[in-house]
Amino acid sequence: MRLAAAHTYPVKGCHRLDHDGARVEPWGLAGDRRWLVVDADGVGITQRETTALVGLRAVPRDDGLVLRAAGRPDLDVAEPTGAPPLPVRVFRNRLPVPALPAGRAADDWLGTLLGRPVRLVHLARPTRHLAPGDRAHDTGDRVSFADEYPLLLAATASLDALNAWLAGAGEEPVPMSRFRPNLVVTGIPAWAEDDWAGRRLRIGSARFRAAGSCGRCVVTTTDQETGARGKEPLRTLGRHRNIGGKLLFGLHLVPDGPGVVRVGDPVRVAD
Repeated sequence: MRLAAAHTYPVKGCHRLDHDGARVEPWGLAGDRRWLVVDADGVGITQRETTALVGLRAVPRDDGLVLRAAGRPDLDVAEPTGAPPLPVRVFRNRLPVPALPAGRAADDWLGTLLGRPVRLVHLARPTRHLAPGDRAHDTGDRVSFADEYPLLLAATASLDALNAWLAGAGEEPVPMSRFRPNLVVTGIPAWAEDDWAGRRLRIGSARFRAAGSCGRCVVTTTDQETGARGKEPLRTLGRHRNIGGKLLFGLHLVPDGPGVVRVGDPVRVAD
């Protein structure tokens, strides 16, 4: 088993960044989902609501990031400091967390891209946004603006199996980008990752706990290059991977400590 790919999403919902290697922090890969676009109520805006986020390329730089989109001038955004924090929520039913506003220029730039008033905020210090007991494996305050857990792992063989089901139904295959993983592994049988829940993994110098399989949502039906939305692969996952009322694809991970992962690293699962 080896690591085939590594990805981050600096602004939650934005286009992925591909990496040859990445530093693992307590709350996930370095730079992953530390920025969030929020609405007037301070609630996160994701691809569930607007597919226009697929056109947002956010590239980290020293002490900030660069916002890019087709037909728009690049915008340098400094990591905010000194401004009073705003209470924001990843989702409306989540706990509020303090985040720092990026400023009017970033708000206006993103508002034009998304066609609505928004604000960009930065999570300077990761903190709890899930109530204790909401999940089987409580990450406490070690989570970014991720939906639930610090990282998501997916397996190439599981995608191949899903695409075989799609082909059998006369549907087009989907790429791994539909599932927005952080880590992609190769060299294991399809769905073998289901059996890793509760076990320890080592990838490169980093160690992880497997927190369980990931239930998928409408974001998987969104083409991550064009924003076009259809019915697949959710419809096919519903036929073949409806387990406990969730449509499963991928595995949640929680770091057990700092480290570095690199494409090509061996993946080891503890017995």
